[in-house]
Amino acid sequence: SISLPNSISYIGDYVFYGCRALTSVNIPLNLTFIGNYAFDSCPITSVTLPDSLTSIGRGAFYRADITSIDIPNSVKTIEDYTFYQCPLTSVTLPDSLTSIGRGAFEGCASLTSIDIPNSTKTIGDDAFKTCKALTSVSFPDGLTSIGSGAFHDCRKLTSAILPDSVTTIGASAFYS
Repeated sequence: SISLPNSISYIGDYVFYGCRALTSVNIPLNLTFIGNYAFDSCPITSVTLPDSLTSIGRGAFYRADITSIDIPNSVKTIEDYTFYQCPLTSVTLPDSLTSIGRGAFEGCASLTSIDIPNSTKTIGDDAFKTCKALTSVSFPDGLTSIGSGAFHDCRKLTSAILPDSVTTIGASAFYS
């Protein structure tokens, strides 16, 4: 367990990478940035992200044991592989979100539903690939692009209502 002081506003790349004994972390209230792969492979089960946070780096929580996440409105982009293979059951995306990166939630096999906010324009390649429990996705008006393999192998997703704003759907986007 680690409690970071509120004086910290930046957590750099790979800071806690592979810390197998790190099961909980207290994120500072003034934190604005979490670096790439900062908590990769850490067995932390929960984290509270502060409203001051503006950037979550690529793979920041890659293979962490987080089961629930509420992303603050100050975050506009979910970077590539941010929550890759996390056992997430609950995700709250912010109304400010404009894009979901490649593999951002790939392999989150316990995730059953996702509400994509109205501000979201793009869903990246493999964004929800192999989310095998996913049964419900709400696609917002204004969404323009769904990447290749975005919902590949989401076998329980049996229907999808796409808005008229979608202009691009990549290869194998909904392939099972």
